[in-house]
Amino acid sequence: MSASAFYAGALYMNNHHRFNQLMSSFRGEGPYLFVDGKKMFDAASGTFNLALGYNHPTLVARLQQQLERCSHLSSRFTHDASQLLFERLKPYLPAGMERFWFRDITGSSAIEGAIRMAQKASGRSGVISFYRAHHGQSLATASISGNAFRLSHFHTVIEGSLKIPAPASLYCGVSASAPIELPDFEQYIEYASTDNIACIVIEPVQGNGGNIVFPPAFYSALREVASRHNIAIIADEVQTGFGRTGSFFASSGYAAALQPDILVFAKGAGGIGIPAAGICMRPEYDVLESFEHSSTSGANPLALTALDATISVIEEEGVLDNVEALQPHLEAGLLELQQRYSGFMSGARGIGFMYAFDLPTVESVDLFIEIAERHQLIVRSARYGRSNTVKVRPALISTQQDIDVLLHALDASLAEFVATCPQLEGVA
Repeated sequence: MSASAFYAGALYMNNHHRFNQLMSSFRGEGPYLFVDGKKMFDAASGTFNLALGYNHPTLVARLQQQLERCSHLSSRFTHDASQLLFERLKPYLPAGMERFWFRDITGSSAIEGAIRMAQKASGRSGVISFYRAHHGQSLATASISGNAFRLSHFHTVIEGSLKIPAPASLYCGVSASAPIELPDFEQYIEYASTDNIACIVIEPVQGNGGNIVFPPAFYSALREVASRHNIAIIADEVQTGFGRTGSFFASSGYAAALQPDILVFAKGAGGIGIPAAGICMRPEYDVLESFEHSSTSGANPLALTALDATISVIEEEGVLDNVEALQPHLEAGLLELQQRYSGFMSGARGIGFMYAFDLPTVESVDLFIEIAERHQLIVRSARYGRSNTVKVRPALISTQQDIDVLLHALDASLAEFVATCPQLEGVA
């Protein structure tokens, strides 16, 4: 063996060993992540995609079974399975959605597909979206998202598009009937567009924008103006779908007044982090040819299996009932902490298992996340670290005991946070 071959072999073995060592450092179980044996409560549910936590046994068994059959098939062979899955989803969808498009595995791609549908059906191109919205990582979806800093080095514009303000979040404890200033949609359409708006894209609850829970009147006003101008409403349920807000989809529950024309799901659809996404729509938006929107891995057997198993678990284990039953406990615990740490913690808000609160400054959030990890708690910030919001999104299968673990860890983290930076008191 030559010296170069020997060293190449040695490097491979070293890297292979190191890789296995790194990957074996992590093990998940329900809402908990074990990092080098240390048990952490994951209040971010991965990247908000572990609706059923880590390693749910039903999904693991079904996926292992499918892996032994095949892990990939052309979408030519998976249409019938996709049709069956759509039939399972239909009872949970907003009324009128009779068509589907399951050729995506990411939310970004599915949102682009939905926009294409609206554009082709209407003959227009423009997209209305909202400040602080987050619709994806691709150039097109980043361009319609409401965070300008994400576009500072990139240049893609969908002709005729505009971003508009949205109302403030509906905080915990504020009546849903409380007066709130709504955007004047008519002015934006009349003065900022050129009759070229194909669709309005909206997250029923803005996730990465800071857990913004809109008042129900906002959805009603949006639906009314969209209908008047024949503009499609696309519900971006990438984060809110599959039980996160307490109903299967937010636009079939809390945000029912939105009555979307097209609905996009991803993230939680894969249950335990398996990439899965889809689009459901009214018949008039079922306009795309297969070559107009697709992907190599779209409707692959693992994604479809995960989606089917996730629906089964949600139905058979009463996951929606669990979220509905424990939401008051989670909310009450957060409000109690907010009262105890007033001056530091504020704005606790949310719905279902999709909550957040604010700290005094953007910088203090980074400190808090570090402190929380010392107390075996994983939380995440909003707007890619450019927000003073801390998001709290436990797995939907969490028990009351699990929620108590979460609240206790938050309490200990806030106590250390306050002791570390007492000078921040009164800033919030």
